[in-house]
Amino acid sequence: MKVCGFTFIRNAGKFDFPIVEAITSVLPICDHVVVAVGKSEDDTRSMIEKIAPGKISIVDTEWDEQLKEGGRVYASETNKAFDAIPAEYDWCLYIQGDEALHEKSLPVVKAAMQKHLETKEVEGLLFDYRHFYGSYDYVGDCRHWYRKEIRVIRNNKSIRSYKDAQGFRKDGQKLKVVPVKAEVYHYGWVRHPRFMKQKVEAVKAFYDGISEEEALKKATDQEFNYAEEFDALARFDGTHPAVMSERIARLNWDFHPDLSKINMKLKYRLLYWIEKRTGARLFEYRNYRILKR
Repeated sequence: MKVCGFTFIRNAGKFDFPIVEAITSVLPICDHVVVAVGKSEDDTRSMIEKIAPGKISIVDTEWDEQLKEGGRVYASETNKAFDAIPAEYDWCLYIQGDEALHEKSLPVVKAAMQKHLETKEVEGLLFDYRHFYGSYDYVGDCRHWYRKEIRVIRNNKSIRSYKDAQGFRKDGQKLKVVPVKAEVYHYGWVRHPRFMKQKVEAVKAFYDGISEEEALKKATDQEFNYAEEFDALARFDGTHPAVMSERIARLNWDFHPDLSKINMKLKYRLLYWIEKRTGARLFEYRNYRILKR
């Protein structure tokens, strides 16, 4: 069994992406990793080159300005990395630039890939998610945050990244997947408030169809107000991936949210209440088909 990791990134330093940690977190179970590095305004490429020389291939790309609306450019860049993976690899492990796979999950993922290697009906593996917000001590606690997503797929190029690269589809159809007890930690909403404001405005450029320069004008000398922007949060009492330890130690801002705050419309308050009491997330969007095994 051969496994290749893949991801995409641009301006990692400028927007404080933990891309080094993301790639490092999956390296132990990957024979190789392909990274699509977009033309950047910082030293992103050299950051990637230094991670594991000989084990990482870089695909130099330029983001398509015609794919701004709806975040389609993220799927395009994901596909560029995926398409560069040679046919010799059986499974492809996807990790985004603000995610990390906990080391406790590595043997679980590897065992699942081995178990389902010859079961061609299984097109992907479904992972659990924790979405951190504001600091490394709090996680999103409402349906606004997706609970599961596909992060391992077959090396079948008819599989494509879907919409804004949240998941994958094959010939336009949802993938048939098997859940694994593995956790991806998502740190996209944990940055210094200044970096967070810049990142939020830059991302809007690739959803609203405006120029990045125009979007970033709104972030000048401003900081993101974490305390005002969340729906519901919960305290995190577990452990973080070891690769994140140095970044966590550098935390240089304070965030102490009011955990009693629930900022939702009535409909979502009711669904939140039902989920908390039953564990069922009604009307949950699922971009996958879970195989019954």
